[in-house]
Amino acid sequence: MTTETRGPAPDAGAARTYDVRTYGCQMNVHDSERISGLMEGAGYVRAADADAADVVVFNTCAVRENADNRLYGNLGHLRPTKLRNPGMQIAVGGCLAQKDRGDIVKRAPWVDVVFGTHNIGSLPALLERARHNQEAEVEILESLEVFPSTLPTRRESTYAGWVSISVGCNNTCTFCIVPSLRGKEKDRRPGDVLAEVEALVAEGVLEVTLLGQNVNSYGAEFGDRLAFGKLLRACGDVSGLERVRFTSPHPKDFTDDVIAAMAETPNVCHSLHMPLQSGSDRVLRAMRRSYRSEKYLGIIDKVRAAMPDAAITTDIIVGFPGETEDDFECTLDVVRQARFSSAFTFQYSKRPGTPAATMDDQLPKQVVQERYERLIATLEDITWAENKRQVGRAVEVLVATGEGRKDERTGRMSGRARDGRLVHFATGGLTGIRPGDIVHTEITYAAPHHLNADGAPLGHRRTRAGDAHEAGRAPRTAGVSLGLPSVGVPAPLPAAAGGCAL
Repeated sequence: MTTETRGPAPDAGAARTYDVRTYGCQMNVHDSERISGLMEGAGYVRAADADAADVVVFNTCAVRENADNRLYGNLGHLRPTKLRNPGMQIAVGGCLAQKDRGDIVKRAPWVDVVFGTHNIGSLPALLERARHNQEAEVEILESLEVFPSTLPTRRESTYAGWVSISVGCNNTCTFCIVPSLRGKEKDRRPGDVLAEVEALVAEGVLEVTLLGQNVNSYGAEFGDRLAFGKLLRACGDVSGLERVRFTSPHPKDFTDDVIAAMAETPNVCHSLHMPLQSGSDRVLRAMRRSYRSEKYLGIIDKVRAAMPDAAITTDIIVGFPGETEDDFECTLDVVRQARFSSAFTFQYSKRPGTPAATMDDQLPKQVVQERYERLIATLEDITWAENKRQVGRAVEVLVATGEGRKDERTGRMSGRARDGRLVHFATGGLTGIRPGDIVHTEITYAAPHHLNADGAPLGHRRTRAGDAHEAGRAPRTAGVSLGLPSVGVPAPLPAAAGGCAL
C-alpha cells in the first residue's frame, strides 16, 4: 500500500473524529460501547458526519450469514474516501478479525489496524502506532489482555444499559465458532457486576440487561453454580433500578433457583429468551446441544407456572445438515407447544471452522427455504394470537428511541413493556414525554410483532433517564475491576466450536 493513504492528519491540532460500525450480537453492541469509551478517553470525538470521520472502526461478527462479504464490501466502499483523505484510518476488530487476522490486510491493504476480541483496549495505541510507523498494525491475542469491565464505556442509551457478567463460552455447539474467537468462559465477580449496575443507575439508567454467551453457567469459574440466581436477587436490592433482563441462557444450565429468583424479585422482568435451535432430539444431538425437547418444554412449563404472564422468545435454526422432514415437523410441534411471543429464525449456512460445515447431508437451498417459510407462517400465527391476548391490558412502557419507524407519521411514540413486547402508543395530546420516561397505557390492537395503544395514556412519569436524554447526556462509566479474575492462555478448545447468543 502506498504511504499517501497513511499520512498524517491534515490538521494535527484539531481533535480527531471517530465512527464505530457494529455487526452481530448484543455482545458486539456492548463491545462497541467500550470502543467508543476508549476512543473518547484517548481524545477522539464522535463524528457528526459518519462519512467524514477521521477513524472508522468496524466491530465485526463471524456468525451471521455473509459476514465476510459484508465487511469487505463496506471496506471497498471506503477505499475511495481514504484515497481522498490521507489522514483517515480504518480499523477492523471483533470476531471476524479474530478469525481472519492478517488476511484482512492482505485482502484490503488500505486497512490500518486489525485487533481481536481479546485486546479491545489496545485500539488507541495501535492507531497511533500505525500513524507513526506508516504501516498497518495487526495485533491478535489468544487470551484476554484485560477483562472488558475494566475499560471505559460510552453508553448509547440514557435509560438502558448492557452489563457483561462473563465473556467466552465453554459449550461445543457444532454450528458455532464463537468459543474459538471469544475463548473459554471467564466470569466477573458479583461485586464487580453490581458495582457497574450501581454506577449505571447513578447516571439515571432504569433498565440493565445482564449479558453473557451463557448466563446460566455464571459462577462455574469461582465454584458457585447458584451464582446467577443470587445475582438476580442482588440486583433487586439496587435502589432506583426498575428493570432487570438477561440474555442468553442455555437450557442445559437453566435451574429452578433462577426461575424462583425471576418470580420473586420485583424488578426482574418476566421475559425470557431461551434458544431452542431445533425441536428434534436427533438434530439437537448432532448440534451438540445437551438437552432434549422434553426438557426444554419442561423449563417453559415451570416458568409459566411461576410467572403466568411471562413472554418467552427463542432462536431457531432451519435446515441443519441431515435435518429430515420428520425432524422439521418436531420443531413445529415444539413451537406450537411453547407458544413463543417472538423468535429469531435462521436458515442454516456453513461457517468455516465449525464441525457442521463439513457434515454430510447439507440440505439444498430450496428445501431450507421452503421449511423456513413454513416455520415463519406457524410462528406468525402463534405470536399474533399471543399478542391478541394483550388487548385490553394496561401495560407499563419504558419510552425508547428508534423503535417505531412509522411513529412520526402516525403521531405515536414507542417503547417496551415489562415483558419485552414492542408497544406503539398515542400520546393523547400529552407533551413532554421523553425517551427514558415511563408511560402507562392500555393495549387496543395487536399485530404479530407489535402492540398498539391508541387511547390517551393512563399515566406519565418523568424520570432521571428522561432528563438525561433531554439534556443530551449519554451515560459514561469508568472501568470497574473489583475482584478481577486472573487471565491467561486458555486450555486448547475442543475441535467443535459452539455457544454464543444463538
